[in-house]
Amino acid sequence: MLEPVPEIAPVSPAPAEADYFASGEADELPRAERGTPAIQAVERAATILGAFSVGRPRLSLNELTARLGTSKATAHRYTKALRSVNLLRYDEREALYSLGPQVLTLSAAARAGLPIITIAGPYMEELVREAGETVVLSVWDGDTAVVVRVDDNTDRTVRISVRTGARLSMSRSAQGRVFCAFLDEDEIGGLGALLRRSPDLRQELEAIRENGISVNTPVDNGVRTIAAPVFQDAAIVATMAIVGTTAAVADETSSPAAQSLLRVCRSLTQELGSGPRL
Repeated sequence: MLEPVPEIAPVSPAPAEADYFASGEADELPRAERGTPAIQAVERAATILGAFSVGRPRLSLNELTARLGTSKATAHRYTKALRSVNLLRYDEREALYSLGPQVLTLSAAARAGLPIITIAGPYMEELVREAGETVVLSVWDGDTAVVVRVDDNTDRTVRISVRTGARLSMSRSAQGRVFCAFLDEDEIGGLGALLRRSPDLRQELEAIRENGISVNTPVDNGVRTIAAPVFQDAAIVATMAIVGTTAAVADETSSPAAQSLLRVCRSLTQELGSGPRL
């Protein structure tokens, strides 16, 4: 069996953010490119903007500096530049930063470019009500799965939060494996070589194609993710996942949560104009 890896951060009685970037789940630029000044500037700006979440909408300069791993002076230069284009706001009285109004404009444009984000909304809300857990929607960006929408169950004492925009591991996250199972092998760079080295992964992808469910249970954080595909015109366009504690989410593909996930994904697939493939 494949050794599971952390898909999100450890949970606690307070809402926990899934920090894919810090945990190594996020894809990184090639080493040769990371030193390029222009790319480094973009990467640092993205890191600052990605530090904010629903659970932590306001951050201090010290917190942003720690996230960047640079000097405070460098972090301040980046925050000043982002403020100048309305991507950040600064509360002088409390000395805290938050996302600026331009982010709302970009968010609206992103949603317009990805209609599935809006279309999937009612289905995700329905699944949150049924399963009582966090529901995540991801799309394929050409390299890996990227989280584009998250619906949380705010009534739970223990809530798992996943950051929109997080890039998931292609082969080690539940949603990444669903894409690997249903996309053509030549659409995923490096997958062929990976499958030749890992018969276990090939076997797992075959199982995902058969039952429509991918399960990831990291051994060290008590969190489980189950994911399923959404199709349009016979091609996979997204994955939807339920994320919760191992105590709340069973790992059987026949569990009530897994079957609810499959049913909702089939319904969404039908609305998008495709017949059910699962």
